[in-house]
Amino acid sequence: MPPNTTSADKMDYKIVLIGAQMLFVAFGALVLVPLLTGLDPNVALFTAGAGTLIFQLVTGRMVPIFLASSFAFIAPIIYGVQTWGIPGTLCGLAAAGLLYVLLSLGVKLFGSGFLHRLLPPVVVGPVIMVIGLILAPVAVYMAIGKTGDGSAVLVPQNTAMIVSMVTLLATILVSLLAKGLLRLIPILIGIGVGYAVSIPFGLIDLSPVVKAPWVGFPKFVLPQWNWQAVVFIVPVAIAPAIEHFGDILAIGSVTGKDYVAKPGIHRTMLGDGLATSFAAFLGGPPNTTYSEVTGAVTLTKVYNPVIMTWAAVFAILLAFVGKLGALLQTIPTPVMGGIMLLLFGAITVVGLNTLVKSGDDLTEARNLSIVAIILVFGIGGMTIFTLGGIGLAGIVGVVLNLVLPNKK
Repeated sequence: MPPNTTSADKMDYKIVLIGAQMLFVAFGALVLVPLLTGLDPNVALFTAGAGTLIFQLVTGRMVPIFLASSFAFIAPIIYGVQTWGIPGTLCGLAAAGLLYVLLSLGVKLFGSGFLHRLLPPVVVGPVIMVIGLILAPVAVYMAIGKTGDGSAVLVPQNTAMIVSMVTLLATILVSLLAKGLLRLIPILIGIGVGYAVSIPFGLIDLSPVVKAPWVGFPKFVLPQWNWQAVVFIVPVAIAPAIEHFGDILAIGSVTGKDYVAKPGIHRTMLGDGLATSFAAFLGGPPNTTYSEVTGAVTLTKVYNPVIMTWAAVFAILLAFVGKLGALLQTIPTPVMGGIMLLLFGAITVVGLNTLVKSGDDLTEARNLSIVAIILVFGIGGMTIFTLGGIGLAGIVGVVLNLVLPNKK
């Protein structure tokens, strides 16, 4: 049984089933990140489950929230794997988790306002936009049947377009028209529809699934020290750090509890950071709090954090199902491309919405300068002393926010 489970919880099978449902809601997004970045989906399942348990341990199991693969790190992981390999990239991801720990210490010492002073919307918004826009070419290449860098054709373009557009359309329609639980899993349904459409085109090869064992050990990978990866990836944690704050406020509004005060935003962020570093030390993607699961909590109206304990346990158990990982690896490239077309655009819109909701005057010289430099440096690929892309854009944004004088 999960730790700290009461006798009442042990007998409440409804809690167990709802926990399984929470994992089902998170599953599509959880495995999408490793599939896009070259990491192992079984490892991602294991580190999501273990990361959630770490989060619960740090926060005293007070918050009904689930931690899993973060979309914010997709671009740097893809670039990192191509440049330094998986072990070097994992070093940068582990360091990103440590940044969360430092930020949690800052919140503990200076209050929650410290985070907003250091990382206001005028910095976070454009950094999130860069994360989405910098990946746009990858999404397009995969949607038309090429590799992520466009160097090789994997599927004929006409076939790829049919599959990717049907996948995209299914995902959009589910997010717009579906009701209840189905509306929370558009990615999972989109992948399922795209997978089914791919079968008549002969894009599915199930031989790896047949050969894979039912029970298998996840392919854990240890990080390898790489300072370039650290400098490049750590600034990316700026965006999900602010997102974490928003997610904690959101789940608090659902349950009617002030989690910023108790267990404290510093403890929730510490739990998130430790979970992210733990995941990196095993070869998994960084963890983040899942808003889809918060939506599921809203629907079920079951606020007991034990449901997330069970979701974590199920995730860990699924990590050892070898055929599941093999099946996920058979998803055709155009299916992933169709999902990415929407996903990366959605990330950009989140950043844009962050700026709009802040109410800041973006034509004012200070704000305009910060936003403009972040966007151009990040999307344009500016490099200074081997630091470039999202990492450079994030650092420059923070520095400009600290040094440029405020309008009195």
